[in-house]
Amino acid sequence: MHDAKHLALIDTSRLIIQRGSKSFATAAKIFDEETRDNAYMLYAWCRHCDDVIDNQELGFNSQPQDAAVTRKVLDELRRKTQAAIDDVPSDDHVFEGLRYVLKKNAIPGRYPLELLEGFAMDSGEHHYKTFNETLQYCYYVAGVVGVMMAYVMGTRDAAALQRATDLGIAFQLTNISRDVREDALIDRVYLPEEWLVAAGIPTDDVLNPAHSAALINVVERLLNEADRYYASADQGLRALGFRSAWAVAAARGVYKAIGDKVRERGVHALTERVIVRKRRKLLGVAEGMFDAAKASWLDKNEIPVPRDSDLWTAPPVH
Repeated sequence: MHDAKHLALIDTSRLIIQRGSKSFATAAKIFDEETRDNAYMLYAWCRHCDDVIDNQELGFNSQPQDAAVTRKVLDELRRKTQAAIDDVPSDDHVFEGLRYVLKKNAIPGRYPLELLEGFAMDSGEHHYKTFNETLQYCYYVAGVVGVMMAYVMGTRDAAALQRATDLGIAFQLTNISRDVREDALIDRVYLPEEWLVAAGIPTDDVLNPAHSAALINVVERLLNEADRYYASADQGLRALGFRSAWAVAAARGVYKAIGDKVRERGVHALTERVIVRKRRKLLGVAEGMFDAAKASWLDKNEIPVPRDSDLWTAPPVH
């Protein structure tokens, strides 16, 4: 039985995910109640940190912010996050929810702090010269979220956590592919500079219509890499219970559909944001149920396909 304060934390977090990410909100409904509530609270903290760093609301309408102000905001986020890691109660619903989730699921403090490092890369106008640097960014802003969600779903196996990392990276590569124009308009380019240069695209002029055909080829190359991480992540489904596997597979289906639609629209995907309609999301939920059933029962005792050795792996913490 939860007390009124805890129920308020859950309600606040649920509203944030419903307004900030309809795709994840749809998938989260599949979880059992406890897992779903923890996912809501974890997402609320992630969304809050991203919003205050980018001076936006629920992922939209990012506004320019003085670098000194951003550094101050980041320092405050680190302070409050460290307090949550140290199990210090907070009057702030977002950080109190984080404290609960970390403690309840024994999530190592490195992961929320690594996510903040990813947001710091955004605020510091970081440049991504190589694909490996892009992958490192994807790990910080999404791979670690995959790992934390794996903990919430009861997974501690190192191999399964790596597959969760792969899914987060795949999600973020898809985001980058979809948001090339929106990111470039605020002077952010996550596509590897070495790929752009090889395609004859100046890194400070990616939105020039003269480069559209070459740019969409670079985007498709990134989506091809995302597919490799999706395939690796699929091997981790069997480490989860059925409902968790279903929720993960549903989210995976919706996100992969975004990438498929970017491919389908070609250069037109560079001028108008790709959106997955409700019907396609529901199809992703149905397909996810089939994939989860297969992973949970048919494939449960089979040895997973080995992970490709050239996929990005986070360095160990010393």
